[in-house]
Amino acid sequence: MTTQSAYTIPLLPLRGILVYPSMVLHLDVGRDYSVQALENAMMHGSEVFMTTQKDVSIEEPKQEDLYQTGTLTKVNQMMKLQNGTIRVLVEGVRRAKIVSFEDEGTFYSVEVETFDEQFRPDAETEALMRTMLEFFDQYISQSKKISGETFQAVSDMEDGGKAADIIASHLPLRLPQKQDILETIDIKERIRKLIGLIKNEQEILQLEKEISQQVKKSMERTQKEYYLREQMKAIQKELGDKEGKTAEVHELREKILNAGMPEHVANTAFKELDRYEKIPAASSESAVIRNYLDWLITLPWSNATEDDLNVAKAEKILNEDHYGLEKVKERVLEYLAVQQLTRSIKGPILCLAGPPGVGKTSLARSIAKSLGRKFVRVSLGGVRDESEIRGHRRTYVGAMPGRIIQGMKKAGTINPVFLLDEIDKMASDFRGDPSAAMLEVLDPEQNHAFSDHFIEEPYDLSKVMFIATANDLSGVPGPLRDRMEIISISGYTELEKIEIAKTHLLPKQIKENGLARNQLRMDAEALRLIVRRYTREAGVRGLERRLAEICRKTAKIIVSGKRKRVTVSAKNIVDFLGKPLFHYGQAEMEDQIGVATGLAYTTVGGDTLQIEVSLSPGKGKLVLTGKLGDVMKESAQTAFSFVRSKAEALGLAPDFHEKYDIHIHVPEGAVPKDGPSAGITIATALISALTKHAVHKEVGMTGEITLRGRVLPIGGLKEKSLGAHRAGLKKIIIPKENERDLDDIPESVRGDLHFYPVTHMDEVIEIAIAGEEK
Repeated sequence: MTTQSAYTIPLLPLRGILVYPSMVLHLDVGRDYSVQALENAMMHGSEVFMTTQKDVSIEEPKQEDLYQTGTLTKVNQMMKLQNGTIRVLVEGVRRAKIVSFEDEGTFYSVEVETFDEQFRPDAETEALMRTMLEFFDQYISQSKKISGETFQAVSDMEDGGKAADIIASHLPLRLPQKQDILETIDIKERIRKLIGLIKNEQEILQLEKEISQQVKKSMERTQKEYYLREQMKAIQKELGDKEGKTAEVHELREKILNAGMPEHVANTAFKELDRYEKIPAASSESAVIRNYLDWLITLPWSNATEDDLNVAKAEKILNEDHYGLEKVKERVLEYLAVQQLTRSIKGPILCLAGPPGVGKTSLARSIAKSLGRKFVRVSLGGVRDESEIRGHRRTYVGAMPGRIIQGMKKAGTINPVFLLDEIDKMASDFRGDPSAAMLEVLDPEQNHAFSDHFIEEPYDLSKVMFIATANDLSGVPGPLRDRMEIISISGYTELEKIEIAKTHLLPKQIKENGLARNQLRMDAEALRLIVRRYTREAGVRGLERRLAEICRKTAKIIVSGKRKRVTVSAKNIVDFLGKPLFHYGQAEMEDQIGVATGLAYTTVGGDTLQIEVSLSPGKGKLVLTGKLGDVMKESAQTAFSFVRSKAEALGLAPDFHEKYDIHIHVPEGAVPKDGPSAGITIATALISALTKHAVHKEVGMTGEITLRGRVLPIGGLKEKSLGAHRAGLKKIIIPKENERDLDDIPESVRGDLHFYPVTHMDEVIEIAIAGEEK
């Protein structure tokens, strides 16, 4: 035996039990200090020191209440139970002794000194082991409580110390005796003590047997029958047998009859109730069946809210709660109108797709309000386990239904508005693919008989109005996207943001910060400045935070007595929000050579992108910088090849590419950029740099280019147009095929911009590059 150096580790005090090295044990942990010790251990190597309390009644033991020798253990598994306790699977590693004891505030930590036991077999040890195993075999044959497999496993062990520990864990010893074995580090001495304990237990068993025989002989037959009957009654009462369950079973039967279940589900419930009636209450299966019956009873099977089929009223509610978003409102009102005519349409499955903060979640809540339905929200962000959707099978410990069934129970009706938030954030791993499980939920042809692994009976979801939200549809698998009606919600225009701030956000923040309406006044120019210079987003979440900041500072001014009213204007906005945070891409102040303005679509809406080209004497090397993605790199290569093919028409020397190194750069190199819409912008900047003709400062462009110079269509035209309008551009070059998207652009923006639909790069050059010679 050798002693290792001491180190610090979390402490988990045990009550009434003891862990030996090499012993694997399940424990239920409920005390706050113990739970925190486990969580700390899981974050730092999953090791914890376990030792036993001398007095099990002490709730918060100190060092003097604990045995100083314990076991260094490894936590192999943790699982939180429904009653708040944590079930852990631990494995003893080696003996250890407390050197010092510290209270960390939320858990105890100890510095321990571990003992590294090294078993060295010799003749004496072999003799001791044989004697120990012989005595243990005799004890097993007398006791009948320990299986022969246990003896076989112990007899196969070569390490006498481990064998002694395993035998000690199976004997019905008192705690001090078990602790004495744990504290005996010397293996020979430990085996000697264990031999004495086994011998003592054999004598006790023999005495018990003799006493039992004496009692049996002295008892008269009638007395024996009476005793057995009374004993059976006591056992039945203790186990909660059928007689004790009568009232409970009757109550459950009434609830099943009144739950409105379909006939096949009710039959299943009655079968499970019959099983529950026959199984003793102490059985673990009894609790499983009771939990299952509770879920079946509390689920809504026929209870539905009546739709408020008033289209005018619904339109008023939607307009009061949200500014803009005409397409979504129109789709909801169409649904209401059809419902009013047919009263039998299946619930639609909508997907609101758009950047963060544009009001997707709150819009779903407003839809429920306008329909007069219950609203349920389930967040799918980070869901990786298929059982989160379909539920766990009842054979598993802690099994429960999936989030869909849980949401239906929470709603209490069969036709709620069910929001599946962040559906694009689901992921898949070895536990299954939750997005595949969602296919049955969102398929109108299948969801009338949705199958949850826990409920096991088909559940009708066809009357539910499912609304999903997503920031990026590329993260949604194709089959799942195919089952939803996609409604894109793009970013708000500057005018829309100002109107939303004026009518919704500012009054809300004034109220939430305890101000009166007349205590804070904000002029239109200040609002415009907040939108332009203090937020950079497609939605209005950041805008609301800035307004809340102004309201807090106003509250401080009023409470301190400096002023009774506060006016925020463009002149004093810096006093409330500090210096402007953002500088949006702006139009160039003058025409530039080798610089073209592209239009980009980001997760926070549209923006402008300056693409710069510089030439230097060289051998035709093409350098691309600015953290470009593969698609943009290929666009640059394509644009360069197109310019080479048009060298003669552009007045360039045929071998110009052999005389210059060309550097293409997109500023803000720390920001990744990719997408198939920068081709004509790169080509324009290249041609400008090579021909020494400047690009018009008020021109922005978007479109992909082919080797023949054709301009291909792009996406996100509305967002890109909003970004161009904000940057002060006047002329926008777009692919001819994107003319159909112009109707989506707000009239206020479309009136300030002039769009040039083009089909070939020659048209782009004609519009974008200044100078008489094109």
